[in-house]
Amino acid sequence: MLRSYHQKDIAFEAGCDEAGRGCLAGPVFAAAVILPPKFRNKLLNDSKQLKASDRDKLRDVVEKEAIAYAVASVDNLEIDRINILKASFRAMHLALDQLKQQPGYILVDGNRFVPYGKIPHACIVKGDGIYASIAAASILAKTYRDEYMHRLHQEYPHFGWLENKGYPTLFHRDAIRAHGETPYHRKTFRLLPDQPELDFNAPVAEYTVVKVVSPEEAQD
Repeated sequence: MLRSYHQKDIAFEAGCDEAGRGCLAGPVFAAAVILPPKFRNKLLNDSKQLKASDRDKLRDVVEKEAIAYAVASVDNLEIDRINILKASFRAMHLALDQLKQQPGYILVDGNRFVPYGKIPHACIVKGDGIYASIAAASILAKTYRDEYMHRLHQEYPHFGWLENKGYPTLFHRDAIRAHGETPYHRKTFRLLPDQPELDFNAPVAEYTVVKVVSPEEAQD
């Protein structure tokens, strides 16, 4: 069962995670969730490890029981303008902006984050499979983004977004080859194998890390 991270003297911790970072189309979504310290749910896990029906059930639970939650997105045009890494962090910041309760600590899935004001944070590698608040954020980000891609599918049904959600499947790439790009595709991504893409792994000075916790350390 996933657990809380809670440290002494910190009343509220917010878990943050994103969905859609590796997609060829659509926005990147992010969520921030503050759960009660004693929140427990045996089904709660990394959204990628759950069936869609279980994600939907857990979304209802999280939205009913969370102290605060918020979901935000950054569209493909902004992703192309600033790059996907910056867009992911911006979406997280936008979600944090919307929380009705300010957290005293922020937990982020992954190994990098742009500091949010003066609130301390920890980057947790594979944190969505360890800490409840991050897992809850991953579920909200995933389910809200999936719903958005379902709506886009109605407008552009040839790309299989109902199934692939914009990820780079063979079907999706074949559809791009056959029908061309849509206004929702990320032009700076390698949509087809012969198209160059930008290097999003280059180090960027403004992405500071306060603390990184490995999965092994987090389990201790």
